[in-house]
Amino acid sequence: MPAKVVVVSEPEPLEERRIGAVTVLFGSGGGKYPSGNTLLVQGREECVIIDPSLDVIPRHKALPRIDRILASHCHEDHIAGNFLFPEVRCHLHEEDLPGIQSLEALLKIYGYSEATLKEFSKVLVDTFHFEPRPESVGFRDGDVFDLGGGVRIRVIHTPGHTRGHCALHIEPDDVLFLADIDLSGFGPYYGDAWSDLASFERTLVMIREFDARYYATSHHIGVLDGREAFLERLDRFESAIERREQNLLAYLAEAHDLDEVAEHRFVYRKGAGGGFVTDVERRSMAQHLDRLERDGRVKQVEPGRYLAT
Repeated sequence: MPAKVVVVSEPEPLEERRIGAVTVLFGSGGGKYPSGNTLLVQGREECVIIDPSLDVIPRHKALPRIDRILASHCHEDHIAGNFLFPEVRCHLHEEDLPGIQSLEALLKIYGYSEATLKEFSKVLVDTFHFEPRPESVGFRDGDVFDLGGGVRIRVIHTPGHTRGHCALHIEPDDVLFLADIDLSGFGPYYGDAWSDLASFERTLVMIREFDARYYATSHHIGVLDGREAFLERLDRFESAIERREQNLLAYLAEAHDLDEVAEHRFVYRKGAGGGFVTDVERRSMAQHLDRLERDGRVKQVEPGRYLAT
């Protein structure tokens, strides 16, 4: 019998792009979750890493000395590389700060059902290397990190995805890191306990007015050059909210309760499984239902059953 041949594929080469003091470390698969795009910002006095993802792990030995970690927000894929820098102080918005200080607090950000949380807590530790960082420091909107030599990072609070989600503007290279305002066709994600649709919509109005030379995202898009490309992608990204709402109204031509709405799938594709998917659908569409009811566009024909008016 001939020997069995095992073909081992080479790992996908990881790309990067240099923009002045900023190096964008692209994640595998275009930064598709669970990967992500990470930024390295080198000043004269400090080097900062922003949102160290899983794809920082194979790059770790080639990185310069890291003096500070900045997190755009507290979600697993944006802090997955923190464990590589145990002596480096981590900073994130004060409203997301509890999530990085303990696993129990991080789980509250998601707000999943008990059955889902049990499984997900293991994923956070085993896959995303979560380690509590109680010494982490919170920042606020408008705070500036001066890295020396004219290199600065300014915090822009952009809540909605999480309470403390932030964009980061890097000077003098005029790079706006949008994090999970990722400009993808999937659209805004507001399905966690610490997410809020109305806040996300206000953030999108605000961020639309920001004029930068480069726009970087955590997933999919990577880097866009110029405002025109940014606005085109932002329109597509934002339109997912209205599309979900219109699809929901069409579904409510007949009365349905929230469980049925969640199982129908308006955020994810039909047939998408997993306990967390149903949890996200419930949280997302409950916010749409509340708004539509306040606006008189749906009514409860009996407690918990909704019908389009």
